[in-house]
Amino acid sequence: MNRFRFGLQARFLLASGAALLVVTIIVALMLARQAKAQQELLRNGVEVVSQVLDHSVKERGTALAQGLADSLVNPLYYEDLAAIGALVRNTTAQESVSYVLVHDAEGDLIHDGSIDVAGYGQPMHDPLAQSAVAAQKLLLQESPSVLEVDLPIHIGDLRIGGLRVGMDLKPVQAQEAAAMRALSQRLEESRRRQWLWLTALMAALVVFASATALYIQRTMVRPIRWLSSAAQRIERGDYQIEEQPTRRGDEISDLLRTFNGMSQSIARHDREVRQMAYTDALTGLTNRLAFRETLEERLHEARQDGQSLALLFIDIDEFKRVNDTLGHEAGDDALLQFAQRIATSVDQVGGHGALLSRFGGDEFVILVGDSGRGAAEVAAKLAERLVVELGQPLQVQQREIFLGSSIGITLFPEDANGATALLKNGDIAMYQAKLAGKNCFRYYNRAMDHAVERRLYLEQELRGAWDRGELRLVYQPIFRTRDHILVGAEVLLRWNHPTLGSIPPSVFIDVAEQSGLIQALGPKVLHAACEQAMTWPRNVMGEEIFISVNVSPRQLRNGDLVGEVETSLHASGLAASRLHLELTETAVIGDEILAVTLLERLHRAGVRVWLDDFGTGFSGLSHLRQVPVDGVKIDRSFVADMERDPDDLALTTAIIAMAHALGITVVAEGVEQRAQFELLSQRGCDLVQGYWLGRPLDADALVQLLEHDMVSVPSMLV
Repeated sequence: MNRFRFGLQARFLLASGAALLVVTIIVALMLARQAKAQQELLRNGVEVVSQVLDHSVKERGTALAQGLADSLVNPLYYEDLAAIGALVRNTTAQESVSYVLVHDAEGDLIHDGSIDVAGYGQPMHDPLAQSAVAAQKLLLQESPSVLEVDLPIHIGDLRIGGLRVGMDLKPVQAQEAAAMRALSQRLEESRRRQWLWLTALMAALVVFASATALYIQRTMVRPIRWLSSAAQRIERGDYQIEEQPTRRGDEISDLLRTFNGMSQSIARHDREVRQMAYTDALTGLTNRLAFRETLEERLHEARQDGQSLALLFIDIDEFKRVNDTLGHEAGDDALLQFAQRIATSVDQVGGHGALLSRFGGDEFVILVGDSGRGAAEVAAKLAERLVVELGQPLQVQQREIFLGSSIGITLFPEDANGATALLKNGDIAMYQAKLAGKNCFRYYNRAMDHAVERRLYLEQELRGAWDRGELRLVYQPIFRTRDHILVGAEVLLRWNHPTLGSIPPSVFIDVAEQSGLIQALGPKVLHAACEQAMTWPRNVMGEEIFISVNVSPRQLRNGDLVGEVETSLHASGLAASRLHLELTETAVIGDEILAVTLLERLHRAGVRVWLDDFGTGFSGLSHLRQVPVDGVKIDRSFVADMERDPDDLALTTAIIAMAHALGITVVAEGVEQRAQFELLSQRGCDLVQGYWLGRPLDADALVQLLEHDMVSVPSMLV
């Protein structure tokens, strides 16, 4: 049979219920006493002061006035002023009477109780006089200090005069003040009684709260304090906690008994957790967290010893292409090979105490000391070794791939004095190495901060450049090789900043791509290009020329490309067959499923798609069978070296032949010499573009070019 368990929760609920009951009783008593005090105040103030005193003075004044009026009938009729004066003086002599005035039927004063009656026979002009003279029966009038009783005097039906008796309210007000003092005393007594009650109840509450607190202290606080102390010891790494004896049967007791076992379990797993927390799971190298802690320690030691340190920030070039084309398993394989090569170089060149860490993704960081040679010298030799080693081909899934690395070097204490600044400087220097062409290393210098600030400034300025009219479209003519006729144009974007001047597309397009602004600019360029193409005349062969628009990888992956194309075609009225979209090879093969779906929808809409920069990625011509494209553009790097490099000529020839076998149009870009044009023409290249044929033109210049006779290849010195 299980023993009844009066647990911690039940105890807490019982204590809370008791406290609530006590508080409820206190509030109820306070409210009851308050209500009683209010009732006493209303009864004493309203009933006693207002009703009793007002009623008393009015009755007394009315009685005096009526009695005096009856006595004045004969003296007033016979105009016996002596008798009238005697009656008035007798009445005025009474304590509560302020004045007595007798007047005739016209309102002229007859007697006021004085000896000489200074106003005899004159009209009364005080504020109450008019109402008093006009009164036909008993009338009560009141001013702040006097209650006046007005009564007409008649003999039969004949009115012979009137009487005004002013009752002095000061005695009444004095009585009212006395009553209010009495009321105040009674109220104060009531308040004292209330405070006595409240004090007694609060004392009872304090006693109850003290007892409750003592109970909670013994049953909850003391065990919890022990648990807190034990947890602090565990935090410091001491997992051997002595068992806390208890004979209770509640939840706290269970917690105390299991806490010791838990500390032992934590001790067993601590080493494993530390290993996982400070080690990269893929490469087994130190991770970002462990590196940051070690960097702080090494910086502290270097400051004390006056030594120097160097940090190398490494990023693998074009690593995303491996994941996009070969998959993440291949990417992990490539990362492991890179980590092994870096570790070998660090062991051989990095010197004693060099620390290698994987920061995540394709980023690695190395910390080296001076090792007796100076940290800068060690870092330079290590960077040179890494550029060579990491530039060697990798064997991944039976494929040979070339990646390379960009390395940024920053020095302590020359460049920065703290860990955060040092890591930031290394990242900036690495980025500058990428801008310098990749597969190289660069030292950090303060001018690089200005480069980063300039990039941020360009991004800010680019956000409103289209609306301010700073961006404009130019058009690169595209010619058909067999008859030398202009058949289309590639739209290009140019930026003329009001203060910075002309900014190269390679700069601001990269800024737009990295910041995501290309997703806003792309649709605007597409729409403007379609509208412009509608204004162009036909070429000399009577053919409508097409417009070719570049589409960024971000637009392909994140935007509604098909919807944007349909909107632009509908708004401009341009035929879908006249619109060619250029997608980079890496953007298409990065997600072939998405690319195939989008390209099929574009084909159904009648739009043609070209694969730009073909031959520069990891894909081969085999991808052309899976991705439905209408044309490929041979990258300018192959065209430039066709005359000198037999491999480029052979590759270009193969691309043209295999693309034609698949029914795909071939376009060559970067044609800058007649010999290049002739080689491409001999191999059957369909379309060509380049500075030798025509430089980018504005819309008006392109129209003028279309209107000329283009039956032969021009000198094109535009």
